[in-house]
Amino acid sequence: MKLKLSVTAFTEIIQAELRGSGTEGLLQEVAYDTRKIVRTEGVVFFGLKGAKQSGLAYVESAYQQGVRNFVVEEQPQQLYPEANYFIVKDALLALQKLAAFYRQNIKYPIVAITGSIGKTTVKEWIAHLLGEQLKVYRSPKSYNSQLGVALSLLALPLDGDLALIEAAVTKPGEMERLQAMIAPDYCVITNKSSGHRNEFPDQEAYAAELELLAKNAKWVINGEQFKSNTIANFDDLVGAIPFSDPVRVFNAKIALACALQFGVCTTEAVRLLPKLANRLETFEGIQGATLINDSYTLDLLAFEGSLAFLNSTAKGKPKMVCCLLAANQAHLKEDILSLLEAQEVSHFYIWDKLPVVLPDITDHVVLIKGNQYELAEALLAKWKQKSHSTVVRYDLSALQHNLRVYQQTLAPTTQILAMVKAQAYGAGLDQIAQQLVRSGINYFGVAYADEGVLLRQAGIQLPILVMNAEPASFEICVAHQLEPAIYSLEHLDAFIRMLIAQQIQAYPIHLKIDTGMHRLGILPEQVERLIQTISAQPEVMVKSIYSHMACADEPQHPMNGKQIDIFNRVCAQFQQALPYAFIRHLLNSEGAAHFPEAQFDMVRLGIGLFGVNHDPSFAAKLKPVLSWTSQISQLKHLKKGAAVGYGCTDEIQDDTQIAIIPVGYADGFKRNLSNGKGGVVIDGQFCPTVGRVCMDMIMVLAPHVRPDAEVEIIGTQQTLADFASSAQTIPYEILTSISPRVQRTYTNA
Repeated sequence: MKLKLSVTAFTEIIQAELRGSGTEGLLQEVAYDTRKIVRTEGVVFFGLKGAKQSGLAYVESAYQQGVRNFVVEEQPQQLYPEANYFIVKDALLALQKLAAFYRQNIKYPIVAITGSIGKTTVKEWIAHLLGEQLKVYRSPKSYNSQLGVALSLLALPLDGDLALIEAAVTKPGEMERLQAMIAPDYCVITNKSSGHRNEFPDQEAYAAELELLAKNAKWVINGEQFKSNTIANFDDLVGAIPFSDPVRVFNAKIALACALQFGVCTTEAVRLLPKLANRLETFEGIQGATLINDSYTLDLLAFEGSLAFLNSTAKGKPKMVCCLLAANQAHLKEDILSLLEAQEVSHFYIWDKLPVVLPDITDHVVLIKGNQYELAEALLAKWKQKSHSTVVRYDLSALQHNLRVYQQTLAPTTQILAMVKAQAYGAGLDQIAQQLVRSGINYFGVAYADEGVLLRQAGIQLPILVMNAEPASFEICVAHQLEPAIYSLEHLDAFIRMLIAQQIQAYPIHLKIDTGMHRLGILPEQVERLIQTISAQPEVMVKSIYSHMACADEPQHPMNGKQIDIFNRVCAQFQQALPYAFIRHLLNSEGAAHFPEAQFDMVRLGIGLFGVNHDPSFAAKLKPVLSWTSQISQLKHLKKGAAVGYGCTDEIQDDTQIAIIPVGYADGFKRNLSNGKGGVVIDGQFCPTVGRVCMDMIMVLAPHVRPDAEVEIIGTQQTLADFASSAQTIPYEILTSISPRVQRTYTNA
């Protein structure tokens, strides 16, 4: 609270009866939890009722800490010296009266945000969208209760541009008290159609309660009714929303609509909307199953979004829903059953505790739903495929974000081919490909035909380019409608012979031209002969012509211009000779970032989708997709001179502590990171390796870490690029060398 109130003024504001022998000091800070008392001068302690105790129970502790002003609902039997006691009928109501008075002194506008779900997300996203232009203050976390709103208001400064206050109700009559405190200038109602109506008799009563907050507001954004065509620039900015699932898109649109009311919102701000909750985490399960953990909430509207994600993930595989109910959530069962029936989910279980015998999940995609964290963890422990404590997490929303960054650098008509060779750079072919399909890419690229077959088996229908289609795999390509890259005249001849034998005509092929890198590819001087062969053979049809730049990560290298010129000349030869159009593509991830003039008809994105780029300014726009973590197996205190690891190659220089981590070169932690050349981050400290990296573990210097601290191998503090540099290699190798025995998990939040 930024006001200083006299004892007399404070007494009048909260309508209290003053007792005690305290002095007439100035009151300027509120406390209600004795565990959070830091200062005592000018502090007034509100003795709020607990679940089993009156507010008086906490007064003695506050007094012993130095507090001398107390708001209580009854006079204590013992009045402490020099203490003021403000006697009220309801201490919480007194706090709310103080908050309402303080609100009257705030001259900048307040937006109140309510609704059944999504309040916190919408509040945080509005603050993000407006934060660069305005001085925006907001409720901390989800402080939206009768107490939380009062505390949020009292924490606001007197000067600013805008405040965002979140409000929630659980029973009739609460919103009237919240509205009186907040007195919002504007109001946002996310939705009114949740199954969480608490003590309200019906949906209509709940909706009417929410609407009370908007009384006297200058405008209201109702998430269920607002019309985007009445908001300037709204439709132009919606395309930058970096999410695809319906729940987050819905919330993002509401936040965007509110931000635009204040006339300040950029495409970049929309594109960088942050992920706020760790929901919809996907794991490999036993018996070929896929597990989706959404034990964050049991709200029915969010449940619909989770089911949409389940459907998009399943792609024809059998689905299962396991819903975990708490004892006080039994009343939701009927609504849950209706929702599952409406979504045509036939295989489901609703539990309040785990059964002794769990269902068979072989080859199923299983959604674990509810807000019963311990039950969900117990279920995951039984069904997750691997128990190795070293885990690689892939953030699918970051993958989508990075795709959008590239899309914004390209012309709207330029197609995108996503490279998913080597199990999508080790990330898992199925999961990554499905996310990219949802994000709207046009083509897939793989190294070998077998990888293309796996994509087809996963239900991928997009065209697939096989870049190293060996003659032995030609029949596999045809059987699975895979499109081979042809890189020599002999290679073309072998493929045509196979097509003739199968009496196939006009089969799509891609011609790889060697413009200077001198790997696989047809040399420019061979193009005329190549054109003659293709023109004479109806068995093949050129789907695309492509090449690969040798120095795309060095934009100033003269080789880049030479390759672009050669590629242009070769494509012109084919355009003149062929009676049909074909796709031209030259650029990979680095090239797409640096040579927009050479984007032609399509670009090929691979490592860039994982957040890696050599240009720091472009890399800053991308988000890391991968994080690699582990746990401490043991902490060990060693004396100076102690040798560590195989060969005793490293000695401890001072008495210290080391940590043993269950990750080694068999997991992908390179052996050349031994003896301090690499390390991990624990509790914010970089902990270098000591001794040699072993097959299954490493030892690191960790003098001040906690035994239960998480170990970051790759993440926000040691990036993929940092780790690769320490290992004297490139991010590609790190991504593709993380062992299959390391558990993969996927988030999409």
